[in-house]
Amino acid sequence: MTSDPSSDDQLRPSEAPSGIGSVETRPDPESDPGKPRLDERKTAVVLLSGGLDSATTLAIAKARGYDSFALTIDYGQRHRVELERARSLALYMGAPHRTVKVDLRAFGGSALTDDIPVPQPPEAGVVGTPIPPTYVPARNTIFLALALAWAETLEARHLFIGANVRDYSGYPDCRAEFLAAFETVANLGTRAGIEGSDLFRVHAPLLQMTKAEIILQGVELGVPFQLTHSCYDPDSEGHACGLCDACILRRQGFAQAGVEDPTLYQGSGRL
Repeated sequence: MTSDPSSDDQLRPSEAPSGIGSVETRPDPESDPGKPRLDERKTAVVLLSGGLDSATTLAIAKARGYDSFALTIDYGQRHRVELERARSLALYMGAPHRTVKVDLRAFGGSALTDDIPVPQPPEAGVVGTPIPPTYVPARNTIFLALALAWAETLEARHLFIGANVRDYSGYPDCRAEFLAAFETVANLGTRAGIEGSDLFRVHAPLLQMTKAEIILQGVELGVPFQLTHSCYDPDSEGHACGLCDACILRRQGFAQAGVEDPTLYQGSGRL
């Protein structure tokens, strides 16, 4: 069963006990008789990595009526094919796109930015326990900060991120608590947050969805999954390994959704 893309998942730390973020649902702007006029449409910056989660997040933002600007971060990741996929997705989905380079290889500490092997198969055969070496230190903090900077210059007040707490490989910066805290930071640490009449909002529409539900939502919204890339350890031609955390979650999600996975896997084509 899919989630309604019009459900506006906003993290409101002020409404949640002990700093835990909550998700608010609001009416579909297309069915709401009080929907804004065209000249009042809201603007959003959407983090677009090139993967299926971020592509679906962009589709949801657009379906909700946001004028969406896609932001991709070139952080020195080894799986650089995702940068090409992000550009293709933004073009296909009609979103103005910008790529910003921040070289996190300077710090290392992750299998995605350092000479640390990507686990294949995942350690202990369990996705998400413990936090895997594919975790990039403070990645979503940095990504959201850059999205916030662009949003402030665009006079946008909405940030969309494809974070997910159910199939998130154990990454601490994909949790509701973190996203709610960042929303607070955004409103305390910007001129727009202090002087403006509208608060910044962090939207995580996939937060509680399974990978299968995300895929079905994407199918409903016309996401071109053939353009997306999930693998952490692709070969030189961009073919997915089929064995890393990201590949396993993707393959399981498509199988559970009953949708054909268009991914090209190493050695055997589509699996």
